Amino acid sequence: MRNAQWVIRKYLRQRIAVCVIVAVCAFALTLGTRFISQRGINQNQIDSLIRHSIDRMDTLLIPLQTQRAEMLALVGQPCEAIHLPLRKLTVALQTVRSIALVKSGQLYCSSALGKRDVAIHSLQAQLPSRTPLLELTTDHSLLKGTPILIQWFPASADGKDGVLASLNIDLISNIILESSPPLIDQMSLNVGKLYFQHETGITDRLVSANDKIYSQQSARFPFSISVLSPGPERLALQNLWSELPLAIIMSVLFTWIAWLVTAGRLSFTREISMGIARKEFSLYCQPQMDARMQRCIGVEILLRWHNPRVGWIEPDVFIPIVETQNLIIPLTRYVISETAQRLHLFPQDPNFQIGINVAAAHFKNGRLLQDLQPYWFNFQPIQQLTVELTEREALHDVNYQMRSELGNQQIKLAIDDFGTGNSSLSWLEMLHPDVLKIDKSFTQAIGTDAVNSTVTDLIIALGQRLNIELVAEGVETPEQASYLQQHGVHLLQGYWFAHPMRIEEFPQWLAEREK
Repeated sequence: MRNAQWVIRKYLRQRIAVCVIVAVCAFALTLGTRFISQRGINQNQIDSLIRHSIDRMDTLLIPLQTQRAEMLALVGQPCEAIHLPLRKLTVALQTVRSIALVKSGQLYCSSALGKRDVAIHSLQAQLPSRTPLLELTTDHSLLKGTPILIQWFPASADGKDGVLASLNIDLISNIILESSPPLIDQMSLNVGKLYFQHETGITDRLVSANDKIYSQQSARFPFSISVLSPGPERLALQNLWSELPLAIIMSVLFTWIAWLVTAGRLSFTREISMGIARKEFSLYCQPQMDARMQRCIGVEILLRWHNPRVGWIEPDVFIPIVETQNLIIPLTRYVISETAQRLHLFPQDPNFQIGINVAAAHFKNGRLLQDLQPYWFNFQPIQQLTVELTEREALHDVNYQMRSELGNQQIKLAIDDFGTGNSSLSWLEMLHPDVLKIDKSFTQAIGTDAVNSTVTDLIIALGQRLNIELVAEGVETPEQASYLQQHGVHLLQGYWFAHPMRIEEFPQWLAEREK
């Protein structure tokens, strides 16, 4: 058997365990959700910054593409005639440092330097070219040794005629390659196999110690933008500390919700309701003996509960909880119904008494009589039903009218555990019970100097004076049985005669007793 403290602690531990799990899960889920969300935001911001840089670079190159035909039309014309229009075109394009015209591989006119006669190959080894080119390179004419971005447009099939536009890379760098800490540490313009960074100039590779490299290609021009970033994951982790207050709040909130929810689901009260629904309660009975004739004249129906999730649970554990949680009436209905279905196991004798414990609350508004009709009388019982009214609570719900209706139905009324609860002499006068059951605490005091021994004698005298039938509970020794008989109490119940047994075992016990 499990005691009350063990059972309650078990359910409390389960409830606390569930709440702890919910708290940990809520904490982890909040941080995890915020991490995933922030990681996505970081990634979107990085991608957005790269796209923005690409769009701005496209915006700078589009005018060159638009003015391509106008520039190509100048190739081959005398430098003196076109120098001024060439300079105006350079100024209009803003980001272009200079525009040079090439004829038969010779640079013969420059917007910045005017008339020239220099082999284009000596200035840029990759030129002339039959195909348009966009390249990062070094300036060898205007600002020698400085990085530039060149755009080559061929004007002839062999590529020896064309236009060379040099873009102001420093201006491009300031406009486009803007780092945005902490998301982006550095940005790079990539053309072909070369990279340009504001701090390091033109290099053939990107060096990153801890940062990750993210790149996007322009859809209109042959360049890409790369960024060096700690990465959305690392940034999200770094910001995770700021999410701790929210995680704690969510953890406390969900823990409180779990505590409220489990109050119903992980509670002893719910176990009792489940036990009733699943018929986990077993009916036992304890014989009541007539000591004068040494024969069994009735039984008291008792409950035992084997909970498949916990084990055996004592009545002293579940009965008080059943009463405080307003489950005593459903449990009593269960007892009445299950007993009625097993009436064939008892002697078919109208004088054989079957005692069933009923709480005072069950008498309120006539509910007991309403329940007896479908759960007891419909089975047409022959045996005598005795309603044993427990004294664990006040008897205000039992009145004389209810007592009369019980008598009309040939139902005996017994006061159980008399002298231990809330009864008084006024209740005896009002209810006129048929039976008083002397509590075992008084029976066990027989033969001692305890106050209860004197009270026992007073209860016996009171019952005899009021002509009320007396039943002594808890008789465990022959001395107690002898004393009670000598004082006129002949109906005895206790371990001295029989321990509580399953109802199904009662016929065999009775047969062996009567041999």
